[in-house]
Amino acid sequence: QTSKKLVNSVAGCADDALAGLVACNPSLQLLQGHRVALRSDLDSLKGRVALLSGGGSGHEPAHAGFIGKGMLTGVIAGAVFTSPAVGSILAAIRAVAQAGTVGTLLIVKNYTGDRLNFGLAREQARAEGIPVEMVVVGDDSAFTVLKKAGRRGLCGTVLIHKVAGALAEAGVGLEEIANRVSVVAKAMGECWPRGRGGGIHGEAGVLRIKMATADEIVAHMLNHMTDSSNVSHVPVQSGSSVVLMVNNLGGLSYLELGIIADAAVRFLEGRGVKIARALVGTFMSALEMPGVSLTLLLVDEPLLKLIDAETTAAAWPNVAKVSVTGRKRSRAAPPCSGGTWPEQMVRVLERVCTTLLGLEEQLNALDRAAGDGDCGTTHSRAARAIQGWLKESPPPASPAQLLSKLSLLLLEKMGGSSGALYGLFLTAAAQPLKAKTDLAAWSAAMDAGLEAMQKYGKAAPGDRTMLDSLWAAGQELQAWKSPGANLLPVLTKAVKNAEAAAEATKNMEAGAGRASYISSARLDQPDPGAVAAAAILRAILEVLQSQGA
Repeated sequence: QTSKKLVNSVAGCADDALAGLVACNPSLQLLQGHRVALRSDLDSLKGRVALLSGGGSGHEPAHAGFIGKGMLTGVIAGAVFTSPAVGSILAAIRAVAQAGTVGTLLIVKNYTGDRLNFGLAREQARAEGIPVEMVVVGDDSAFTVLKKAGRRGLCGTVLIHKVAGALAEAGVGLEEIANRVSVVAKAMGECWPRGRGGGIHGEAGVLRIKMATADEIVAHMLNHMTDSSNVSHVPVQSGSSVVLMVNNLGGLSYLELGIIADAAVRFLEGRGVKIARALVGTFMSALEMPGVSLTLLLVDEPLLKLIDAETTAAAWPNVAKVSVTGRKRSRAAPPCSGGTWPEQMVRVLERVCTTLLGLEEQLNALDRAAGDGDCGTTHSRAARAIQGWLKESPPPASPAQLLSKLSLLLLEKMGGSSGALYGLFLTAAAQPLKAKTDLAAWSAAMDAGLEAMQKYGKAAPGDRTMLDSLWAAGQELQAWKSPGANLLPVLTKAVKNAEAAAEATKNMEAGAGRASYISSARLDQPDPGAVAAAAILRAILEVLQSQGA
């Protein structure tokens, strides 16, 4: 049988996945003849309570990733999205009992198959004289009216594993652990937005909305979870202290996960909620489901100590044991020395920015022929960063400091190879301007910038890159080194040379940059980087001409 997934066989994928986890983790062992993973140091648990959980496979790293000291003793895995067999659950209970544990707590997500199979195994074990208790976790906050089946068990179950594990490690008895985690489970809620439903097995959600921004989706989720008219809500209000869990369902990029986390923190803190701890990552997935879940657990200091307790479980994150809310999240940048830059140079920068913003679509269109179509977007990002910087504070007084600051700004905000190349150019160009700022020094600055671009970018004139425009201008600017040279006549020729060079790149074979990787030897459009560089030079010239420089 063929599969579009990277597996050996559909029938054996759950066994193979669990075997792989155990093979790479010396602290785990498989229970022979069963799809069960256990701590390899079971004998060290003599006299303590054992914790067993599990469910269908496909939710990795749950649940086997949470086996370890301070969390689960073992896990029973079913086939993908299928409850584990009663015989395997019973075998796991017998194995931990044989190791000398004083009782077993079964932590079960609220799904019919899991409740039935774990419940049946519990009854059989108790008939054999083994003390077994069962806690059913239902943390789903989706439903406004509670159905007979109750709230589904979702990612918040992992927090129950953590709390129960800390209690068991501290030597607390079976009945007390069961009672305490049952109380904790009631102080927790969760919500999932995704493309095709609202549960970890693809079940339908309670509401369908159009695709929206991350901020809007997060606000909708958290409003729903905390709405007191919702029977499954979490009673979170201003002044409440919570643990926030941002969980990737499997198909979300880490970039999106960070955006969701930021939106959730801003929303909750904006409502006066204190975020005591934040866990961001993949804790309970649903194969490659595109989406994210948010979990809120109301906490006090004693409960936080249990969340913070040490664990060796491989999938539990290294969470800082300090509050998220109330921490200073930014450090002031070192102040720039010097006075106010002349208004003329501010106008130059502003003209460059508006020019690049106006060229965004044109540059993107040119870039689609040989790149990923984002050259205009990248340059616009740089322009907006410069505009924002100019609004915040006056630029540095000296040309060298100005170029150095622009270099840092573009390296941080522009991104891509363009950001790195402009950063290199400006960093190197700043050096000759530290001693002098006459026309000869500006020509030397151009030379230094071009040399740095060639050295690290591995491009040369004629390679169909932004260097072609800058090189052509730089050759003309050599005239500034002659005694009595004039600013504008030389700069005018330099800009015309740069524009001609940019146009000429349409007839060049790409020798560097992303365009050099494509199969066609020649491209019939000019290089977008060269066009952008020429446009920057033209913007500088026009402002200086208008000011009569």
